[in-house]
Amino acid sequence: MNRHARLTALLDLVLEREEVRVEDIVEVLDISPATARRDLDSLAQQQLITRTRGGARLHPSSSDLPLRYKTGRNADEKSRIARAAAKLIKPGEVVGLNGGTTTTEVGREIALLETAEDVVGEQRIVVVTNAVNIANELTVRPRVKVVVTGGVARPHSYELTGPLATLILSEITIDTLFLGVNAIDPVHGAAAHNEGEAAINSAFVRVAKKVVIVADSSKIGQTAFARICDVSEISTLITDDALPSEMKTQFEDAGVTVITV
Repeated sequence: MNRHARLTALLDLVLEREEVRVEDIVEVLDISPATARRDLDSLAQQQLITRTRGGARLHPSSSDLPLRYKTGRNADEKSRIARAAAKLIKPGEVVGLNGGTTTTEVGREIALLETAEDVVGEQRIVVVTNAVNIANELTVRPRVKVVVTGGVARPHSYELTGPLATLILSEITIDTLFLGVNAIDPVHGAAAHNEGEAAINSAFVRVAKKVVIVADSSKIGQTAFARICDVSEISTLITDDALPSEMKTQFEDAGVTVITV
């Protein structure tokens, strides 16, 4: 296990248990106490956790982790979800992408569509995004036209938020919005931990003809602080096959098409 993978695993352990001791880390990750302490110190210096005597606990901002540490979590599931999402895109469509690890994977799958058989002639896909990392990856793709919203960049998610971010959205229409969320529930709808991100995501929803939630099953049945949209505004949910059958039924009863991969 390389250092990045080890730090990610350690961070996941703290998130799961809320508080851990060095001996817990040694047992779960099979590393030495000295390595565990160095890794804890490294994460604490980045304000991702709070060091305690003999261990660590959640930092107040732990729910809003930097994107680079979220990327490795449920990576296989997110890749499958992204591939399924890309199959829904038609040549010439205007596609919306907010920020997040799953939508970043969707963006990468869109980049691969430039060589796909169903992309013909000069029908370029238009991607509208408020995520600067997604825009950076797609700008060099000749078959993708990238439109970036304005706003102030958030270092944790690379998303542009604030009043400037919503100005352009009132002037355009999006065919399909692929929306990453922190939580989605068949009763309470979709939500985010940060109110600024929720506001721009809600603006995306308002101008989209079709809203597709892309979220691994760990987000399903959860709630978060800031509401994005009601379940009635969601057309499709793409998630992994760990989704409980009763939860799938609840979404379908609410009128949402559920795709599991």
